[in-house]
Amino acid sequence: MSVSRAEYLIDRLISNKISREELEELLIGVNHEAQQQEISDALEIYFNKLLQDNEEKNGQ
Repeated sequence: MSVSRAEYLIDRLISNKISREELEELLIGVNHEAQQQEISDALEIYFNKLLQDNEEKNGQ
């Protein structure tokens, strides 16, 4: 499975490894309607994974 550019940038942001150029790219994407859905999808994937990890951790 390939990781989308938005997923890559979100991962870099969350792991505090994002470069200035990558942050600028992400912020520009937030302001462009065509890229907003991709960024939204990447964030949804990330938060769903957090929820799943939390459920597994708590044995649910």
